[in-house]
Amino acid sequence: MSKEHPLRIGFLIHDVSRLRRTVADKALRPLGITRSQSWVLAFLHRHEGSGMTQSELAKEMNVGKVTMGGLIDRLEEGGYVERRSDAEDRRARRIFMTAKGTNLVKRMQVVSEKLNAEILRGISDKDVVKVEDVLSRVKQKLIEMDAVPGSASAGRITGD
Repeated sequence: MSKEHPLRIGFLIHDVSRLRRTVADKALRPLGITRSQSWVLAFLHRHEGSGMTQSELAKEMNVGKVTMGGLIDRLEEGGYVERRSDAEDRRARRIFMTAKGTNLVKRMQVVSEKLNAEILRGISDKDVVKVEDVLSRVKQKLIEMDAVPGSASAGRITGD
C-alpha cells in the first residue's frame, strides 16, 4: 500500500454497513418491523421446526440476552413468534415462528431482493463477485484472528 493511497478499507466497510442498515430500516418500516426484528425472524426461519433459545439467538446476532428478550417480546406481541417449553429441558423456552411470522419473512424477502437490486444497480456482476470474494476472505481472516487470542496476526497489529 503506497503512502499516496492510505488504506481506508475499515472506514469504508463501516460506512457501507451503517448506510445499508439505515436504508434497510426504511425499507422494512412499511412491514411494521425493524431490521433487528427481521434478523431474528431470518434466524428462526433457518431453524424452522426446531426453534431457537433466546441465548442461541443472542449469540448468533451478537447482542445481549436482555436486548434479545426485548426483540422477542415485540415480535411475540405482534404474533410473529411464540415461546414454547423445550421438550428436553423444561427450564428452557424455545422461540418458534408462527404462520404470521412465516408470511412476514416471505414479504421481507421480496423487500430484501428489491433493496439489493437497487443497491447494486449499475455495478457489474463481475464486480459484485469480486467484492464478495474479497469481503469473504477478509471475514475469514477476521474470524481466524478473533478465534486465536494472542495469535501472530494480532501481534503484528499491535507491534508485540
